[in-house]
Amino acid sequence: MTQSVVTEELDAGAGLKIGHAELNVATTLNSLSLEMVRALTQQLNAWQDREDLAAVLITGAGDRAFCAGGDIQALYHAITRNHQAQAVVDSYPFDFFAEEYRLDYAIHTYPKPVLTIGHGVVMGGGLGIFSASSHRVATETSRLAVPEITIGLFPDAGATWSLGRMPQHWASFLGMTDSHINAADALATGLATHCVSQAERQQMIADLQTLSWQANAADNHLLLDAYLAGQVVPELPASELDKVPARSVHVDDFAREVAALKSLAGASKWVDRGLGNLTNGCPTTAGIVLEQLRRVGELSLADSFRLELTVATHCANNTDFREGVRALLIEKDNAPAWKFGNLDGLQWDHVLSHFEAPWDVHPLADLGGDNERRTA
Repeated sequence: MTQSVVTEELDAGAGLKIGHAELNVATTLNSLSLEMVRALTQQLNAWQDREDLAAVLITGAGDRAFCAGGDIQALYHAITRNHQAQAVVDSYPFDFFAEEYRLDYAIHTYPKPVLTIGHGVVMGGGLGIFSASSHRVATETSRLAVPEITIGLFPDAGATWSLGRMPQHWASFLGMTDSHINAADALATGLATHCVSQAERQQMIADLQTLSWQANAADNHLLLDAYLAGQVVPELPASELDKVPARSVHVDDFAREVAALKSLAGASKWVDRGLGNLTNGCPTTAGIVLEQLRRVGELSLADSFRLELTVATHCANNTDFREGVRALLIEKDNAPAWKFGNLDGLQWDHVLSHFEAPWDVHPLADLGGDNERRTA
């Protein structure tokens, strides 16, 4: 049986190693299962205190994707069993979200440099791993997105934190329209820190083994910065986000924000495609996105993951997520019956109910502390 996560230790000279973890399910665009989350978590935990381990590299197998997100069908079937039983008979969704967010938080706060090469499709949970890494390398083939409005989920796996740290007019558009961005816009938004040619991915792995790594993490961050800054940037596709002009986001007024987004109609085919996703997507998701943007400024990194687990738990218990996956991936009729039929009918108290913790003690209560290192 093929390992879903393959790990190796690359010789980096002077007795040092680079830990390499590759997501290895190319047939599903390396979509994350709970098994993969646990395997990656276990390996990162084993590497983090190793004095001879200078850095970590995370890649995805195949040429089409780093990672297309979580294994949505596995989540769907478990949620369906729970809904049919009217009780939690399968804890998979709750285990998956909690452990995925712990993994993302661990990468955000990892004590060594983490370089992730995000080629091809980088979405959902794949974007969670990518955006958590200290060094985030795109290629000219990269397509990044938070596509949850089409399935009735919400931008998660650290997307609250990432969206909160880019210009808010872009964050609102991307979160509420499932618009895929290219490498040029990934750099502009800060989702990516560097870009290399798709053809140079394997050469980069070889190059990393020749750098003058040290036993000091701060020195190794600077070393990796300098190496990546010296790479030739390939010719990139033209910006698409430049069609979304700067403006103030109406975080306290859902109707005004939707109207502001719809006023962009005709700016480009890319914009219009996104606005179509907003119109046809899950109204509750659109509301959740705006509430995420309203709250994120006051949240720590750990708080943002706690917020996401609260929302994800409600999404697993409510009907929109299951219905969105059914319509898009299971029965493929592309006719989801959302709880609210359109954006105008969305009830804000339903949106806010997703942010009410359903536990006395939050499952991620122990996250946080002095190790929250990254601010961008």
